[in-house]
Amino acid sequence: MKELEELEKAIGYSFHNPALLKNALIHSSFANETKAPLGSNERLEFLGDSVLGFVVADYLYKHFPDWPEGHLTKTRATLVCEKACCGFSQEMEVGKYLYLSHGEQNSGGRTRSSILADAFESITAAIYLDGGLASASEFILRFVLPALKTLHQKAPFKDYKTKLQEIIQKNPGETLSYLLTGESGPDHDKHFMVEVHLNSNVIGKGGGRSKKEAEQQAAREALELMGY
Repeated sequence: MKELEELEKAIGYSFHNPALLKNALIHSSFANETKAPLGSNERLEFLGDSVLGFVVADYLYKHFPDWPEGHLTKTRATLVCEKACCGFSQEMEVGKYLYLSHGEQNSGGRTRSSILADAFESITAAIYLDGGLASASEFILRFVLPALKTLHQKAPFKDYKTKLQEIIQKNPGETLSYLLTGESGPDHDKHFMVEVHLNSNVIGKGGGRSKKEAEQQAAREALELMGY
């Protein structure tokens, strides 16, 4: 189908099984109205949501080793939320290719944020099923990386540990160290407490859901107490 070939160019991926792409574009309203043999894109959306989350989490984990778990989680959530996925679909003009019921189409379905976001997840799953994880990752990151760069510029991650280290290094002979002073909670929801020491003196304390996060918070307190 010519329309699907146009969308493939926008997606940047050529399907071995075009039926997967068509299925990704079938909204539940159209499937119910026409009793479409392929059914709606809801199952693909379910799978695509997980593939999208994994690919973004994998990229963040590997490329930002100093980020604590809390910041990784917050960044991933921003990159895979409805607003972000809707924007990705708008870049490809997915709305004009969607299969919608007459009612949904007349009520603005082609531009509705939730429908466009779901379609991006469905297309992600279709690519994953058709070409594997590598193809899906390439597709996802083509949209996510520019969004990540913009996010960095708006709210850059504050690496308090590095900043504190840079300040202390200006005074030769000073030694900075972090000491785990406690942990609580069950394995799936641990809370860690850390002290940061300058030589033998405690200059900051912090807590977090991971040791790295607790260390960052301890360094942040130390910087605040030092007037930075």
